[in-house]
Amino acid sequence: MDTESTYSGYSYYSGRSRGSHRHGERSRDRHKSRSKDSRSEKSVTINTPPAEPLLGDSAIRGEQVQDDNWGETTTAITGTSEHSLSQEDIVRITKDLEDSVGLDCRRYFTLTLAVILGLLVFLTPLAFLVLPHLLWPERLRTCGTACEGLFISVAFKLLILLLAVWALFFKPPRAGLPRVFVFRALLAVLVVLFVVSYWLFYGVRILDSQDEDYQGIVQYAVSLVDALLFIHYLAIVLLELRQLQPCFSLCVTRSTDGETRHYNLGQLSIQRAALAILEHYYCDFSVHNPALLSASKSRAAKHLAGLKVYNLDGPGNNAAAGLAHSQSRAMIAAAARRRDSSHNELYYEEAEHERRVRKRRARLVVAVEEAFTHIKRMQEEDQKKAPGDVMDPREAAQAIFPSMARALQKYLRTTKQQHCHSMESIQQHLAFCITNNMTPKAFLESYLTPGPTLQYSRDHWLARQWTLISEASVTSGLKDGTVFLLKCVDFSLVVTSKKIPYIQMSEEYIDPKSHKFVLRLQSETSV
Repeated sequence: MDTESTYSGYSYYSGRSRGSHRHGERSRDRHKSRSKDSRSEKSVTINTPPAEPLLGDSAIRGEQVQDDNWGETTTAITGTSEHSLSQEDIVRITKDLEDSVGLDCRRYFTLTLAVILGLLVFLTPLAFLVLPHLLWPERLRTCGTACEGLFISVAFKLLILLLAVWALFFKPPRAGLPRVFVFRALLAVLVVLFVVSYWLFYGVRILDSQDEDYQGIVQYAVSLVDALLFIHYLAIVLLELRQLQPCFSLCVTRSTDGETRHYNLGQLSIQRAALAILEHYYCDFSVHNPALLSASKSRAAKHLAGLKVYNLDGPGNNAAAGLAHSQSRAMIAAAARRRDSSHNELYYEEAEHERRVRKRRARLVVAVEEAFTHIKRMQEEDQKKAPGDVMDPREAAQAIFPSMARALQKYLRTTKQQHCHSMESIQQHLAFCITNNMTPKAFLESYLTPGPTLQYSRDHWLARQWTLISEASVTSGLKDGTVFLLKCVDFSLVVTSKKIPYIQMSEEYIDPKSHKFVLRLQSETSV
């Protein structure tokens, strides 16, 4: 009885242990599957780009690399949030907000000072003419014909000065510079000192003595307006004319791909030269494409991944101590032995890539030509329809876009341009070409040849802030050998300045008679 009860108790516990063991295995399997799913989810990097990728769905809009088979596959990402923020992101966003607030405050402060200074300049001559009539009108002498003619002179000169100041100074700002523009600040200080000195003289010699000669007061106001016009002429010379003559040749090199341009600039400060270079950069340089730079990195990683190091001595104290040194020497030696064959791999990889590009380009050209032929056929049919049934260019572009979309997507993916063109931008360009009756070659030119940076959407190339790095002060002028950097998030522009040499020309006089000759023919010839 005791034995049976003991046996039955043993069977109960053993069965329970087996059940718990199976339950533990199932839980471990679920844990493994969950960990595997979590690892697969963590392998997906999600960065929200500023614009929609080419024909990307909203579910895959955050991926940096677009799906190769869009329209055929659907990607669903679960367990990962697009709106997760790290501490570094919070610090960066806070810094950007502080920088933007500081730039806006400085911009409005500068505009406020300019408005106050402008009002002081234009109201001072009028105040000179009005104050005598308000303070001692009974003691003023009668203004004659010459005095009244000076009123007309003051009015027209003030109008000319107002238009000139508006044309030179009140322009929309092109950029926010790190330091104050020296010449503009000097001109502002000069105007302030000049107006203050005129007010001091006016207060001492006219207000205190209550001068009765009103014609002299009008002439004094006219002299102030004339002096302000001369200061404006000085501003034109310093701000506009001084920089027109080229004095320096600047070599601009992009740090990532080495693309280089040369520009000739005049006498400018470093920050003004940097602004001129950035304006040329957006029009002359091709758009920065970091996807084209990943080929060499992947090739080097592939070579290193193919190398394996084995420890033949087994685990030991001496072997463990020199393991890192031996592995590094083995890797270097193996890389040196494979160096001779790496150029062959590079040659064949580039040849294969060029072959694929030519093949997909031919398919794209054929697809676009067929689509435009279909457009012409649709236009001929629309002419026979009623006016209400005619399709607009936008609808026509949406109708024919699917026929060329796959070939265009494959070509852009092969040439690493898929992140530069969104579906909306392609359809807008196609509708623009249809509206203006452009040829298929004109439509394809934007995709077959990489254009300047401004050709693409602002979200793809517009850097929020450029950083100017220079050993010299950014307010100092350019000199021979000056080097500075313009840095943004992904790359930097290295700028080197060279002074244009002094050219010495001489004149050499050639006598017009020195190069004349006479041809004498002999009547007798040898036989």
